[in-house]
Amino acid sequence: MPGARSRRRQEANYWPGFVDALSSLLLVIIFMLSLFMLTQFFLGQEIQGRDTALARLNSQIAELTELLQLERAGSDDLTAQLATLTATLAGAEAENQSLQGQLAGIGSGLGDRDDAIAGLQSDLLAAERLSEEANAQVALLNQQLAALRMQIGALEAALEASELRDTESRTQIADLGRRLNLALAQRVQDLSRYRSDFFGRLRQILENRADVRVVGDRFVFQSEVLFAPGQADIAATGLPELDALADAILQLEQEIPPDINWVLRIDGHTDIRPISNARFPSNWELSAARAISVAQYLVSRGVPPARLVAAGFGEFAPLDPAENDEAYRRNRRIEFKLTEG
Repeated sequence: MPGARSRRRQEANYWPGFVDALSSLLLVIIFMLSLFMLTQFFLGQEIQGRDTALARLNSQIAELTELLQLERAGSDDLTAQLATLTATLAGAEAENQSLQGQLAGIGSGLGDRDDAIAGLQSDLLAAERLSEEANAQVALLNQQLAALRMQIGALEAALEASELRDTESRTQIADLGRRLNLALAQRVQDLSRYRSDFFGRLRQILENRADVRVVGDRFVFQSEVLFAPGQADIAATGLPELDALADAILQLEQEIPPDINWVLRIDGHTDIRPISNARFPSNWELSAARAISVAQYLVSRGVPPARLVAAGFGEFAPLDPAENDEAYRRNRRIEFKLTEG
């Protein structure tokens, strides 16, 4: 009998050790879960501080967050199962005295619990593997983030260099524009001076002709000086004036520098009274034909064709809008204007 009691006490002493082992295992699991949750907390704080320019990576981080939430849910299930086992063990300790006769059943029950614990440990290892994979993905995201920042830095440097070149180009363009405006102003001034000399010579040559005058920047010949009414052929009486004009143009060509592009524009004008015949259906054709006839005659006298422009205005640019013989006579004219080519 004393030997039986001693064996019972020895067998009953397994329970405290078993409870300590479960408690230690529970503490380790809780510690690992706490460490895991703290790691996830700091990882979430780090990810939240990333630049907003990396929004296109948010979808990947969201997927990782969902995986972590699944892991947390699995860990919560493990915690609940451990709490249930703890409650079961506490109940078993309270009934220890009354169940000593059923050690075999209890032994089999302990075997089932060992299997459950082994299963929980396997689940915990699987959760840890998932956590390691998540950490690896976060590390990969950090590498991609660093590479993206390097690319952004390179693009910013290239943009600054481009803006600097653009500023220099604008400065050069502004300087060229200023120089061009000065050159054009100089050319206009030079051409105005030669125009003044040209008109001065024509005034001296034609000073005795009342039907040849200066109007603004134009030298005006009345049509009667050069043409018969309704005709575009130059009359013999007008040839001396055109000869003098040709001589003045040729002399002017020798004096104007070759880098100044100039032309003598010949404008034909008529009065408002209509004309219609087989040769000239309208005043427009008549005015253009007269301007062309003058240009052709000047070319025959040696004036370069590239320096002459013939234009017909018909009755659409009158000097005098009145409708009387004097206004009609003034409006029938040939104008010469020295201008830029």
